[in-house]
Amino acid sequence: MAETEAQCRARGVRLTPIRRRVLEVLLGAAKPLGAYDLADALVSQGRKMAPITVYRALDFLIEQGLAHRLASRNAYIASTGGHATPAFLICEACGEATEIACPDVAETVRRVLTAQGYQPLSRALEITGRCPHCQDVH
Repeated sequence: MAETEAQCRARGVRLTPIRRRVLEVLLGAAKPLGAYDLADALVSQGRKMAPITVYRALDFLIEQGLAHRLASRNAYIASTGGHATPAFLICEACGEATEIACPDVAETVRRVLTAQGYQPLSRALEITGRCPHCQDVH
């Protein structure tokens, strides 16, 4: 968390206590969480927070590359790296999402977008399927 705060200071932005707490909950979550799930998790830790406050904190975290929104789940996950085009493996059975580093895929996506003159709003790739654990169970 100290490194994250240092990165924010270097960018001239502030990791407020609320933003920090939302990020900590995301980092500690076993799977992606919706905004209301985050609000509930914060209440259980003694901090009542309005959903709009959670959404504002999430917007900040996404802008800073500290979290990602998984559109297919309408849920959020902490970023594990500063990938330009992160890819997520999302298990349909257990809901686990894993961010993977794919420099070749990221570069290919960048080239295709440039060639098409396309301005994406989001660059996260989401791949759904079954994780190794759930494949073994079913």
